Amino acid sequence: MAQDSSPRVAYLVGRYPAIPHTFILREIEALRDLGVQVETFSIWRTGPDQHLGAAERAEAANTHSFLPLRRRRAIRCHLAAMAASPAGYMRLWRRALRISRPGARGVYLALSWAVEAPMLWYELRARGIRHVHAHLPGTAPSVAMLATGLANAAEASGRHTWSLTVHGPSEFYDVHNQAVGPKVEAADFAVAISDFGRSQLMGLVGDDHWDKLHVVHCGVRPERYEQRSHAAASDGPVRLLTVGRLAPVKGQALLLAAVRELRSEGVDVVLTVIGDGPKRDALEDAGRKLGLDQAVEFAGAIGQDEIARYYLGADIYVHPSFAEGVPVVIMEAMAHALPVVAAGVMGVRELVHDGENGLVVRPGRKDELVDAVRRLAGDPSERARMGQSGRRTVEAEFDVKGSAQLLRDLFTSPAS
Repeated sequence: MAQDSSPRVAYLVGRYPAIPHTFILREIEALRDLGVQVETFSIWRTGPDQHLGAAERAEAANTHSFLPLRRRRAIRCHLAAMAASPAGYMRLWRRALRISRPGARGVYLALSWAVEAPMLWYELRARGIRHVHAHLPGTAPSVAMLATGLANAAEASGRHTWSLTVHGPSEFYDVHNQAVGPKVEAADFAVAISDFGRSQLMGLVGDDHWDKLHVVHCGVRPERYEQRSHAAASDGPVRLLTVGRLAPVKGQALLLAAVRELRSEGVDVVLTVIGDGPKRDALEDAGRKLGLDQAVEFAGAIGQDEIARYYLGADIYVHPSFAEGVPVVIMEAMAHALPVVAAGVMGVRELVHDGENGLVVRPGRKDELVDAVRRLAGDPSERARMGQSGRRTVEAEFDVKGSAQLLRDLFTSPAS
């Protein structure tokens, strides 16, 4: 983007709830506080049941979605694109197929990107927006790349640019089919949420593209989080909390087994599991089979308006996941001054420093998970010390205001 005291940016996401995650909404709000004019777009419109808080509902109401398809509008956008640049329009279709996944489904997805991209271009032109930033893998970065390519072919005045944030881990599981390397090379700049993520991108693109790879953490607003009091140890059980989608990769089954072992040793712990997902029924059944009916609560999906009371009511936050970027839920726990036990996967060690603000265990190791929880369960003063250290970590390194400033600088850089 050209230098601009008040840049305008389109934020584009794919088929995800709540535009699409709370951490992206926080980023958008922090950018707006800095004067960046952010307009939000999503490929798919999501139902109101997937918006878990007032802020998410408000943003969703102001978000322009392209699907379900409105046929007349789509035809109007495509006719305008063909008239503006016949060559650019045909190039868009060829480029979509070139980055498609193999097989019939891959071709179908590529054709859908080519349908959606002129619709985004049409909106960008109408609103005078010259930069698109895409979040999360799949459709959004593909459509952003195609739409800005069309814009540059169709409009002679000025240059249109685009960028993306690569979160991981899903992009790194499927780099070929996700065309991660080609997309990053085509972007004007790319953001990773961790140094680990940036290093993975460095391995996927030529070293002549390394200068446009940047680390910008997801973040929270620490001042909005009440700190958990550790003034006096409770006479009741030690309360564990974990938050995340209920899916195999999040490792909740391992945590249930660890809770069963701790209780069999006489360590009085109870667990609250927040989240929903495809593995919920299986996890609830596993809890019953392990005899944890009275020791584990499955609270379901909880919005930001209500989740604070769960953090404030917990003694230890546990994150047993097998794959992560840098989990925002851990940042939230640390902002509440909760000590953390986390599997040291991918970017987690950039947030949780073993022995300082939490305990880091090797992923998939129930024995280490048990040892770490046992250690903190038996030492309230250590929990308090680590909780306060975690709060300081978030304030210093994971405040969304600082992340937004980095993004604003990128959006206004002549290089972008």
